[in-house]
Amino acid sequence: MRPPAVGNVEYKRGVDAGVINQGLFYLAWLMDHRAEFEHLVHGRLGATAASQVLWSGPRLICIAGDFTRYDVHAVREHRRSIDLVRYRLFGNDLLGLEAVASFSGGVQVSRRARRQTVARPTADVQGASMAELANAVDEVLLGLGDGVKRVERKTYRAYQRLRNFACLCPPQRSKVLVYLKVDPADVDLVPGFTRDVSGLGHHGTGDLEVQLRTPRDVERAQDLFQASYAAA
Repeated sequence: MRPPAVGNVEYKRGVDAGVINQGLFYLAWLMDHRAEFEHLVHGRLGATAASQVLWSGPRLICIAGDFTRYDVHAVREHRRSIDLVRYRLFGNDLLGLEAVASFSGGVQVSRRARRQTVARPTADVQGASMAELANAVDEVLLGLGDGVKRVERKTYRAYQRLRNFACLCPPQRSKVLVYLKVDPADVDLVPGFTRDVSGLGHHGTGDLEVQLRTPRDVERAQDLFQASYAAA
């Protein structure tokens, strides 16, 4: 049996710097209450396991909808070993986990983000492709500016500046829908790509529907994303 790992996992649904502060608080509490922790291990796993608990390398794992560059900088300045992990939900079938940053005593130990997608057996290859497309759209929208905030809603994901400027719906089997705060009258609508949905019921906010089926469509939509962001 391996010695029990000492650490803390903290989770938040959205973009919330509190996930780091709260996690550090609980980790500090754990380190200050070693006797209580070892007593718990003793009761659950036995005396041998309790005697093998290693306190030299505690780690904090923070899981949230996203992190800002300020979060990453704050973690870099901290002496603890901290992992920042971003999660994404794609409909009811896919859960994506992405390692944003990993630091040990302020030193980054993983410079390349690692992504892991966990799929239920019912998710087919095409569905996974649309999930990757939705992931690409998410990165583009978050990269429009430092002030972009992502908010998870029940039926869509909202991207805000001072107000919503884009809403990303869970990927469908063959396309991803994004609704933008752009006046359809100012756009040359292209069948199968852009659609005027003013007056039509749909999830999210925005009168311009953008239908994305390929990475090329995401590139085509860049100017529309930027225009909606600028107007927010």
